Amino acid sequence: MVVNREGPILVEGPVEVVGDDGTTTRSDRFVVAICTCRRSRAYPWCDTSHRRRKPAESRPDDGRQPEKSEEEPRS
Repeated sequence: MVVNREGPILVEGPVEVVGDDGTTTRSDRFVVAICTCRRSRAYPWCDTSHRRRKPAESRPDDGRQPEKSEEEPRS
């Protein structure tokens, strides 16, 4: 198993993943990428969605860019 901080977990297959709802998903590939960001449309398998968006913790809460301060300078 290979854990990458910025991406998926790579596991030698075949692999069976049991989700938190009890569903089981299986892949017979020789290496599978398991999604850790939960952005994948093929979850639990990684579809590289983590490459297209910044992690949620680095974005402002409302998703907008921070604005420059409009506060007047103090004298």
